[in-house]
Amino acid sequence: MDIVFMGTPDFAVPCLKALVESGENVKAVFTQPDKPKGRGYKLAPPPVKEYAVSKGIPVYQPLSMKKGEDADKSYELLKELAPDLIVVVAYGQILPKRILDIPKTYCINIHASLLPAYRGAGPIQWCILNGEKVTGVTSMIMAEGLDTGDMLLKASLEIGENETADELHDRLSELGAKVLLDTVSAIKSGDVHPEKQDDSLSNYAPRLTKELCPIDFSKSAQEIHDQIRGLSSWPCAVAEIAGRRLKIYRSELDGVHHNGSAGEICDKDKFTVICGDGFGITFTEVQAEGGKRMKTADYLRGNKLVY
Repeated sequence: MDIVFMGTPDFAVPCLKALVESGENVKAVFTQPDKPKGRGYKLAPPPVKEYAVSKGIPVYQPLSMKKGEDADKSYELLKELAPDLIVVVAYGQILPKRILDIPKTYCINIHASLLPAYRGAGPIQWCILNGEKVTGVTSMIMAEGLDTGDMLLKASLEIGENETADELHDRLSELGAKVLLDTVSAIKSGDVHPEKQDDSLSNYAPRLTKELCPIDFSKSAQEIHDQIRGLSSWPCAVAEIAGRRLKIYRSELDGVHHNGSAGEICDKDKFTVICGDGFGITFTEVQAEGGKRMKTADYLRGNKLVY
């Protein structure tokens, strides 16, 4: 099957790799333009571009697919490529209808949630922030709306009690590759059964902002634990404790009800803080301002906590 792949970040790489290794003919890859990175702000290619180049696949990086000269050139190129299928995985650009109509079969998307839940750019983080226990991946036929197209296949997995968004991201990216191959196989065999989404069951997962970072210790231990897991490693939960501002990357629930006020350190040896429901949360990986990210045990060796 002749395929054009559109994707940008690490999450999309396993899907592209799966297509290549399964023998599909990936005729071209579209990805976002290179961006400045690091202290020197040198232009760095997206992960999808790096993989495509390593496999000798032509790469295109239009500034926009919707308007301007780049959009028109991309449209003409795609018509010339005449793909059987366009696969989109975390591309980062909205595709207009004229492009959605190009492939001979479908333009499909791999989305990291069990649609119609968590439409939008941040489904992995928001399902953790909201305390979900199960999530997954959905393949769908793309429509003009945001993640509103008819669903094709789904696969689910359980979220670990202490699993961070970064860890869940990696597991979902691999699951996405499997769902993609199953979807491609179904399309090739004609065994496709699109299912409309129930909009009444949908919710939106917007991009994360730093406004989500400050920890409010009047909330329950579970809510704070979910906040830390969901924001790791960006933009990262932040706490003001014992006169110090700390980034909190990982935590655990201690399951013990403590006497004391919310925000009070109840165990200085473990770095456990009382939350609004009286239960404690233990920070296991932190970073002080101007310092390095480290295990809490290492941090405590050089920093005395004051009640």
